[in-house]
Amino acid sequence: MKVSFIVVAYNAGNKLENLLKDLEKQDYNHNDIEIILVDSNSSDNTKDVMMKFKNSSKSFSKVSVLDNPKKILPCGWNIALAESSGDIILRVDAHSSLPIDFISKNVKRIALGEKVVGGHRISIIDEDNAWQKTLLIAEKSIFGSGIASYRRQETEEYVSTLAHAAYSRETFKKVGGYDERLARTEDNEMHYRMKEAGYKFLLDPTIKSYHHARNGLSKMMKQKYLNGYWIGLTMGVSPKCFSIYHFVPLLFVLALIITTIGAFVISPIPLVLLLAVYFTFNIVNTIFSTLKEKKHFSYLLLPIIFFLLHISYGWGTLYGLIKLPFWIRKNKNFNYPIIK
Repeated sequence: MKVSFIVVAYNAGNKLENLLKDLEKQDYNHNDIEIILVDSNSSDNTKDVMMKFKNSSKSFSKVSVLDNPKKILPCGWNIALAESSGDIILRVDAHSSLPIDFISKNVKRIALGEKVVGGHRISIIDEDNAWQKTLLIAEKSIFGSGIASYRRQETEEYVSTLAHAAYSRETFKKVGGYDERLARTEDNEMHYRMKEAGYKFLLDPTIKSYHHARNGLSKMMKQKYLNGYWIGLTMGVSPKCFSIYHFVPLLFVLALIITTIGAFVISPIPLVLLLAVYFTFNIVNTIFSTLKEKKHFSYLLLPIIFFLLHISYGWGTLYGLIKLPFWIRKNKNFNYPIIK
């Protein structure tokens, strides 16, 4: 089976070099793999890395380097899909590392009849120090990152969503391309359409890929804020693609706002109770998240880190919902691209 392996990158030159080296080592027949690299108007050496790979790599059936002038991910995915010709579409983030059997294991499951398959996406760090390990714990924790099965599920089963997934080409031919109005939630919306079309998402925990976690608290907070922000906006396009869990940070932020106002005009007791319950649960989660870890003083900051991540996410969702009517007015009409 022919595989179209897609990477869309923006300012990811250093990480992309390592990913391309991993591709060279894949044990699946390289003659059955086409590589499609899309540069989203990067200001670093990302496109140079892509062109160097294209000019030096001779083992793959084809290596394409394309431009995504609109920068946002769904536009890049659609550009790559239009170029692709494989029986299987396999797409990963530029900030990823792959074991040697990543492609072959995905192909095997598709060949056995699955239409969408994926495995564990494991977060890792580049620097082995206490602060990076602290941020990684926050990233991997259910309390900090969510309940997605692809982060920790150990048994094979059908799940609601996947990361670094492989798709039979027919799935895109049936539902169309990505919604280019959505800069962050395009996977949620696409996976919802696929499930509505009757496709299931198989998680095979023997398939593994690695995601290089963000190496700074401010970067993590920005990521959470933007994730929340685009959830708020996506409610105007596909509200059913989210679960109640996506809105827990929003509910916490709303409760915090209401009880803070109430503390000044009525009584501080509800605010005190809210914070007491939250930080009790927060601290308990911190303890369980670090039980098997070598202890560092920086782990004492985890309750504050969790709090900042939740506030960032919840405030992003609230601001997205506030902006939603204006955003919808500008983004009313969109037709999903046809994938041949």
